[in-house]
Amino acid sequence: MGNFLTEFGLSEDIVLAVTVYAGIILAAFWLALVIWTYRDMRARSRDVLAQLGMAFMVAVLTVPGLLIYLLLRPRETLGEAYERSLEEEALLQEIEEKPKCPGCSQRVQDDWQACPHCHTRLKKPCLRCGKMLELSWQLCPYCATPQTGHMAEPAAPVRQTRPASAPEDWKPPAVYTNAARAAQPIEFIEGDDY
Repeated sequence: MGNFLTEFGLSEDIVLAVTVYAGIILAAFWLALVIWTYRDMRARSRDVLAQLGMAFMVAVLTVPGLLIYLLLRPRETLGEAYERSLEEEALLQEIEEKPKCPGCSQRVQDDWQACPHCHTRLKKPCLRCGKMLELSWQLCPYCATPQTGHMAEPAAPVRQTRPASAPEDWKPPAVYTNAARAAQPIEFIEGDDY
């Protein structure tokens, strides 16, 4: 071999230096592959045994071990999986929270009285405070005003005629309309359990 080196003008010291340098580069590359595999697997799995096992496989098999790891590794990182689950949860919440019209199933707002698409009545305003109430509520939870007769059309005034036997200054009895009854406050009595 000495004749070969002297023929091309290379000394043994230069060949030794190049060989050591190439060995250092290969060792650094091998160590970088092992560290990269461990870090990548740690970002994709919480299982410590899987993290160490994949790093050991790449340490033993080097480049073929890295190719095997790339084929077997989980598709997404833990951060990506967490972000995806947050997005899915936000979408589900958005879908669940939006009320729909019972008539046409279009999305409606909570404070709408009627559906703008099919004109279905959705809520009613309180007779006293004006806050939106469910149609089935008979009592306003905000001001405790009864809501009876709210849906009915106001009745036409009844003309009462004076009976023939009544005196000249006779007046008809006071008739409470639904609105007049609803304007009367509710009294809460202690001990009522309902």
